[in-house]
Amino acid sequence: MKQYQSIIQSFKNSKIPTFHHSFFLIFEFVYFWQQSKNLQMIRYFKHDEIDTEKWDDCISNSFNGRIYAYSWYLDMVNENWEALVEDDYERVFPLTPGKKFGINYLFQPRFTQQLGVFSQSILSEEIVQRFLIVIPPKFKFIDINLNSFNLLQSENGKIEPWINHELDLINSYEKIASNYSTNLKRNLKKAKKSPVTLVKNIKPENVIDLFKQNKGKDLDNLTEDDYELLRRMIYVMIYKRIVEVVGAYSEMNELCAGAFFVNDNKKSIFYFSATNTYAREHAAMPLIIDGFIRDNAHSHLTLDFEGSNDTNLARFYKSFGAKELSYPHFECNKLNPVLKFMFELIKKFR
Repeated sequence: MKQYQSIIQSFKNSKIPTFHHSFFLIFEFVYFWQQSKNLQMIRYFKHDEIDTEKWDDCISNSFNGRIYAYSWYLDMVNENWEALVEDDYERVFPLTPGKKFGINYLFQPRFTQQLGVFSQSILSEEIVQRFLIVIPPKFKFIDINLNSFNLLQSENGKIEPWINHELDLINSYEKIASNYSTNLKRNLKKAKKSPVTLVKNIKPENVIDLFKQNKGKDLDNLTEDDYELLRRMIYVMIYKRIVEVVGAYSEMNELCAGAFFVNDNKKSIFYFSATNTYAREHAAMPLIIDGFIRDNAHSHLTLDFEGSNDTNLARFYKSFGAKELSYPHFECNKLNPVLKFMFELIKKFR
């Protein structure tokens, strides 16, 4: 698109005969007609109009498909989700709407790191831009995360790169562990000498309760409904056999740390974790992650740490040798000047 726009601008700025200007007008008409045609190929579907079988096939066959975009997952995190669909589900873009004070908006649901455009074929910045252009105008502001394959430089909103970390598990455990930081190696050595033991397939609510009793006390953005949603989601994943729940226990047989690892195609997401003071003193969480790496090393799997913009967490993930990646956070405020102050209120109370 940018290439054609540059050509059009060159024609406009040049001093050329009238005949050539006529040619330019034809070229300009064809260009904008093609762009309009491309946009018309993307349709807006309300929730009950979406063919979920075709939708899930698209996510499964997309080179950038993520678990967050499957219909069953979206049904749980935003039961009224809508969609933009290109052609016969060649590319799709889930829309996750909310409404406060009579204002429609798009937001990023809980436990959903990346959404955006998912494609079974080529995916360029121009294509991503097309989808953003046809988002229905009823959504007066947008505050969402696209996925790491959605390259974007938008003139219609604010783009900010958010941080993620991933560790390729293709190598042997010994090779991966050789890249651990010195501090992590020291902590693991201490943990392996401690009385901490790891147990798989524990009850997910035990991990959630551990989080609530510790880190959760310092957070005011997670509600009881959020914790209940997380519990239900993990049980659905257990039924689908795509999650591993691991716990670490003290010598008194008390849970001190726990984590959920969710299978997502060729990725495994470090989805949720919890620790208490005892776990931090005995490096129980590094022991859990190291155990997962040991069990899955030498496989075509990537450990996705699902974050983080927090510098301390980022340092922790990098200590395992994880590489920093980014995905675009997109924000667009279409409210008139009188209502723009509602933006922060809606984000606070949604």
